[in-house]
Amino acid sequence: MQRVRSHGVVVAGAALAAMALAITACSSSSTNGGSSSSLSGTLNGSGSTFQLIFQQTAIQSFKSVESGVTVNYGGGGSGKGRTDLAGNVVQYAGSDSPIPSDETANFKGKTVLYFPVIVGPITVSYNLSGVSSLKLDGPVIADLFQGHIKKWNDPAIAALNPGVKLPSTPVVIARRSDSSGTTANFSQFLVDSAPNWKLGSSSTISWPATSQGGNGNGGVAQIVKTTPGAVGYVDFADAKAAGLTYASVKNKDGNYIAPSVQSATTAADNATINPDLTFSAIWAPGAQSYPVTYQSWDLVYQKQSSANTTKMLKAYIGYLLGPGQQLLPGLNYAPLPASLDQKAKAQLDKIGS
Repeated sequence: MQRVRSHGVVVAGAALAAMALAITACSSSSTNGGSSSSLSGTLNGSGSTFQLIFQQTAIQSFKSVESGVTVNYGGGGSGKGRTDLAGNVVQYAGSDSPIPSDETANFKGKTVLYFPVIVGPITVSYNLSGVSSLKLDGPVIADLFQGHIKKWNDPAIAALNPGVKLPSTPVVIARRSDSSGTTANFSQFLVDSAPNWKLGSSSTISWPATSQGGNGNGGVAQIVKTTPGAVGYVDFADAKAAGLTYASVKNKDGNYIAPSVQSATTAADNATINPDLTFSAIWAPGAQSYPVTYQSWDLVYQKQSSANTTKMLKAYIGYLLGPGQQLLPGLNYAPLPASLDQKAKAQLDKIGS
């Protein structure tokens, strides 16, 4: 079987290709902005590694709809995507958080449109021999990642997990080394849920010096997988692909919820959507909402350099919002809530205006 390797995570490429082609065959060739083979050119994107597997699969599927359009997507983290868009290196940027205030000037007053494309859980994944089930809450997760909890049999962890035999294995923190929307959203969860969290929320965090950094979600997954005692924040799709074990996390309503496609969709359904289609599903209410659910957008300039680029962007992003949504559950991502997906499709007309 042919395989596609992404940031140290191996994904079964042939299976994804078959699913993509099946969905393409069922979809209209004129979905959301372009008839089959009517366009020609290249679109470049970069950024969010949370989107990476989805982008790779959707690009392959989109080729059957618009064979004349080449779409390239590189990871590198949300920060790199925003930097590349601001520098006109790419036509679209994958970002798991809105443009931070300290980056606004980079865009030189240009209007950026936010197209939400996926939501999904951030797992708290761990490598602990003999422990297959673990419950964690915000304050304990905060102390794990601040380096205050040094060993896995700490009383704070034991109190949440009666009956679980916890080893005295030292805790090893695995975190992102790049500017990351996953980091921004994970740290926002800790701001919201843990009064004891002292490291703030940003795309980059001043982690304890003893922590180990990995590039992309796949890089963190690899550290967790190969390091006894490691704990890291990894998006659900990469955690599943790497075969990691992850905790159930206490949500805003007081329930311990496991990360899943369904619990992420529930969280997104309960999020408040802003007029520009930005929102946060982190710490959303709801009895079955997974509390560390985050979202990712494709950012594009409203005004494009050419009519052809406008048409290609409308066609590709329209595809992500249309048939592409059907790809998501099989890739361990959650589709957008229907009402949000409709709003995003309606916004396509703004590109190039």
